[in-house]
Amino acid sequence: MARSLNHEVVIIGGGSAGIATASSMLKRRPSLDVAIVEPSEDHYYQPGWTMVGGGVFDAPATRRTTASVMPKQASWLKQAAASFQPENNQVTLADGTTITYRVLVVAPGIRLAWEKIEGLEETLGKNGVTSNYRYDLAPYTWELVRNLESGRAIFSQPPMPIKCAGAPQKAMYLSCDAWLERGVLGNIDVEFRNAGGVLFGVKEYVPALMEYVEKYGIDLKLNQTLVAVDGPGKKAVFKSEAGEETVDFDMLHAVPPQVAPQFVADSPLANAESGFVDIDKFTLQHVRYPNVFGIGDAGSTPNAKTMAAARKQAPIVAVNALAQFDAKQPVADYDGYGSCPLTVERGKIVLAEFGYDGKLLPSFPKWVIEGTKPRKLSWLLKSEALPWIYWNGMLKGHEWLAKPHMKKAA
Repeated sequence: MARSLNHEVVIIGGGSAGIATASSMLKRRPSLDVAIVEPSEDHYYQPGWTMVGGGVFDAPATRRTTASVMPKQASWLKQAAASFQPENNQVTLADGTTITYRVLVVAPGIRLAWEKIEGLEETLGKNGVTSNYRYDLAPYTWELVRNLESGRAIFSQPPMPIKCAGAPQKAMYLSCDAWLERGVLGNIDVEFRNAGGVLFGVKEYVPALMEYVEKYGIDLKLNQTLVAVDGPGKKAVFKSEAGEETVDFDMLHAVPPQVAPQFVADSPLANAESGFVDIDKFTLQHVRYPNVFGIGDAGSTPNAKTMAAARKQAPIVAVNALAQFDAKQPVADYDGYGSCPLTVERGKIVLAEFGYDGKLLPSFPKWVIEGTKPRKLSWLLKSEALPWIYWNGMLKGHEWLAKPHMKKAA
């Protein structure tokens, strides 16, 4: 017979956003009864996968057990969520267990829809087809980069929204830098085929990126969507306004379209258009169910879906969820902050930091780090500081560089 559970706060998802929110809430209220619903035994530092694909990190450095990052005061329900019944303050899990709650935080992440590109899934990890968007494939990216001497290397980017919109081109720049160092870049035709109409969505960062596109001799092709892959035949099909084009490749770094998890999209919590959790973009509170909050990649907010966004959102959800718990209105607001450290070469990064409507939101003064220019200090931040801050700060409820912005009293 299916179990019935009750917890004061239920968090769906034990990834970056869910764990950080739980830790921030428990820092403020250690006696709070929090349950985290997460089926996976493993927890990943996903921003590290770009570095794995570039030969900078080893893959195991980006993985820890879920048990090791779970807040000690929280109850871990090792199950997948299946459906929501917000009218009854209830969630149903895959095994039929129901949980009632006073406050619900929905943080299941985004779904990588590999199946939307014909032939891609069956050829991933072989035939020169790879993707830094998966833990087990990022090392294959580096293997391909190390072994490629000549031919055509294609890097694709699907339509938005995707998590870390800079990741497709980060993979390309690090690959080009490695080929340049080995003296083979001149023998490799590098193409960036982006479904979007611009290289990067915030114009202030484009000039620095274009310098690297030109330095590496990259053929930039916009409004091109990868629709099919023939791995054994080493052919990729791209769709544009002009129709479909089939191109040969020796290496293909493919990025899948990304969508809301199905159990979210099918639920009363979903935004009718996007399928993501329908939340207010400032308070992160659900627009129809006040005791529900969304955070991270599964939220409908129009910010860049990055780890840095989740780092900023977690304390805001924590204080607003606690206010709701106490029958008060939200007290903090989110400015859309996201960060995309664009690795343009080994040792230099363009640190893109921006909020809603592309407003620049630098964390440091220009004399420390000028984000629109490639800087060594930004590389140290990405390669050394941020992983440490992630494991020892963000996941433990320390809000370094992420204190919640409190709303002005009316």
